[in-house]
Amino acid sequence: MHKVAHEALVEELKKPEALKAYMAECESYKVGFTARMLGALLVNTGNLVYGRRPSYEKFKAVEVIARIPYQSWESVAYTWLTAYFGDELKALRLSRILPFARHAQDNETMHVVVMSQIVHKYGKNGFIRHTFIPIAFSFFYYWVIWLLSFFDRRVAFELNYEFEDHAYHQYKQFLEENGDVLKTRPVVSAFLKYYGREAANEYELFESIMIDEVIHRCESIKMAEELIHGRLS
Repeated sequence: MHKVAHEALVEELKKPEALKAYMAECESYKVGFTARMLGALLVNTGNLVYGRRPSYEKFKAVEVIARIPYQSWESVAYTWLTAYFGDELKALRLSRILPFARHAQDNETMHVVVMSQIVHKYGKNGFIRHTFIPIAFSFFYYWVIWLLSFFDRRVAFELNYEFEDHAYHQYKQFLEENGDVLKTRPVVSAFLKYYGREAANEYELFESIMIDEVIHRCESIKMAEELIHGRLS
């Protein structure tokens, strides 16, 4: 999904009925055992370090890590393409992953840059918990996803679904519990403007990020389903 289409979909999904219908499209999918176990390990580790409840600091860590699968997918796709330049059908199938991976990386980069500025503004930007640990974890997570993507892309897509689903529910809870306050806090971000998105306040920002995670969640499952049906193999 390209940026223009993505941003149009974000606006559409701000309507509760549209969001509910969109989410229903991928909720019937049954995630496999391996992805569920790895997803639970990932989420529970994050909860152990940052707490179960959503917070600015936790969101920053989540967004640092959320970029990683898309980087890994792109790297693996290009690695396989090196071996399959002579197989046009295989090259086409691998190339279908690339536009989504590239756009999702840019989108998640916007999340983490803007979130970092907000965390810094509120003085909640400790080096160990909020910079070192997410970056160190990302290094290992990159190679876990890389190996999964290389040997079993379906599990890699399903694991990303689990992580993005967790992120969605965290943002949803945060908006429900703090909505009135968030609407009084303006957002001023040069990077957000550079990306091409507007948000008058933190409520609008977090709502749009929540919807981004829903889109990434469902797109990951669409990729997994295409693998099952042989269209990405």
